[in-house]
Amino acid sequence: MTHPVPPRVLSIAGSDSGGGAGIQADIKTITMLGGFAMTAICALTAQNTLGVSAVVAIDPAMVASQIDACAQDIGIDAIKIGMLGSPAIAEVVADRIEALKVPVVFDPVMIATNGAALADPATIAGFERLMALATLTTPNVPELVALGGDEAMAARGVAYLAKGGDAHGPVVEDRLVVPGAPVRLWHSPRIETRHAHGTGCTLSSAIATELARGADLEQSIERARAFVRAALLAAPGFGAGNGPMGHHAVR
Repeated sequence: MTHPVPPRVLSIAGSDSGGGAGIQADIKTITMLGGFAMTAICALTAQNTLGVSAVVAIDPAMVASQIDACAQDIGIDAIKIGMLGSPAIAEVVADRIEALKVPVVFDPVMIATNGAALADPATIAGFERLMALATLTTPNVPELVALGGDEAMAARGVAYLAKGGDAHGPVVEDRLVVPGAPVRLWHSPRIETRHAHGTGCTLSSAIATELARGADLEQSIERARAFVRAALLAAPGFGAGNGPMGHHAVR
């Protein structure tokens, strides 16, 4: 019996010791969606559902070596970028993805769902080149504000998905803006839960997996949104704070 070759997806992001977000959420998402997950770890965090207690950035040369090792042997069909850890890492990641020429989903992680800051101003400044190279950038409400809002994103001429999970109200609106194309909107009833840690990581890695499989951008977003909602509904209830989602149950 032959099996279909899984799409190869590289996650370039930080590690979450609590397993709810970051590299750990990406591996779960890519695997559950039928992809082959690879990683380039940019930072180590000590965190759980209550918050982040420590962050250590990885040496930029080591981040580059991880990317090179995957690209030179296994190959890469799509890339997801999350927490970077330092301006130097942002620069080296941009160097590598510029040469790889594959779909890239950039989640401009600045603040964790639990409120912990995960990027300093210098790192955020380094996001400019990554946004220009990315197929799609996926800011949440506060991240979009930090990036200058819709006006600044339009001036950059980049495609982005403005996520509405951090907004208020009974309906979540996600808005896809692609230069030269009509704005595409998705609306879904809000799932009221405190177990939403890793939603952004999960969405971006799911989009990357679908792009790696050959789906177009809108199809990839639709499938990724459905995956996130199913994982939210299947949250196991772990932890006393902002708990993880139930990636495992989305079979």
